[in-house]
Amino acid sequence: MAAHMDHPGFEVVSGKGNSSKLVHFQGGVPEDYFRPVINIRLMPGAIPAKLGKRVGKDKTFEIQGLRLFESRPAFGVWELVDFRSTDLIVGRACDDLIGVASILATIIELKKTRARVNVIGVISRAEEIGFRGALAVTNTKLLPRNSLVISLETSRELPGVKMGEGVILRVGDKTSVFDSETMRFLSEVATELKAKRKDFKFQRGLMAGGTCEATAFQEFGFQTGAVCIALGNYHNCARNHKIAPEFVSVADACGMVELLVSAAKQMPDFKALVNKLPKRLRQMRREAESRLLNTA
Repeated sequence: MAAHMDHPGFEVVSGKGNSSKLVHFQGGVPEDYFRPVINIRLMPGAIPAKLGKRVGKDKTFEIQGLRLFESRPAFGVWELVDFRSTDLIVGRACDDLIGVASILATIIELKKTRARVNVIGVISRAEEIGFRGALAVTNTKLLPRNSLVISLETSRELPGVKMGEGVILRVGDKTSVFDSETMRFLSEVATELKAKRKDFKFQRGLMAGGTCEATAFQEFGFQTGAVCIALGNYHNCARNHKIAPEFVSVADACGMVELLVSAAKQMPDFKALVNKLPKRLRQMRREAESRLLNTA
């Protein structure tokens, strides 16, 4: 399982002490969302400030309302609610803290049930500026080359998938289509879960809103699939060009963990589950050939 733990945000790029400072935004947020006097929070220290005027043509801005402070901030985030939860998880960054939480929850559940499995949780960073952490992992021996990589994401709602309708089997992204056998395995696992528990929900979709880390792992030789859940206010971009908290369905997030736990336990049956389809097709071919000959 692989997920990342960064989010679009600001890097402090100039100034010392209480002198004029600049921040440069890194990540995918359209130009129309950057307005003067938007509240931001500088870190470390949770220092309140506001976005000032743009400096140059890129997403670099002055900071307004910055008071004298002892420690120099290194980065900034939108001033939004950290976390709240009812039937939704709402917070500044669900993308992709939900993936990180899902990895940890999956490992906790497998350990609690004493499951005899071989599972590695990979948590990387710098995804928003070219999934640098994931690329670095592909060039080390930390992850065995025969690993089955399942990339975890939150992804903006697109036609064909809806929030609250379950975990999404992500067959591809904007750039790639992921491994067919891996996705068939996850589909068989999800179908079995649905047969056992009628309220378990899952969906299937391309999710072509962007390129994710699964593409990086796949291009460097790992057998790779992906699952995700639908995300509201993707990259904090709400209607009317307003910055707002992201949100996901609690039920969808729990469903993703349930799918991962079941998939981990059924890895010994990977080939048997994957081969269900060709077995059915061979039987259908025999019946088709017989019928075609008899009706020729």
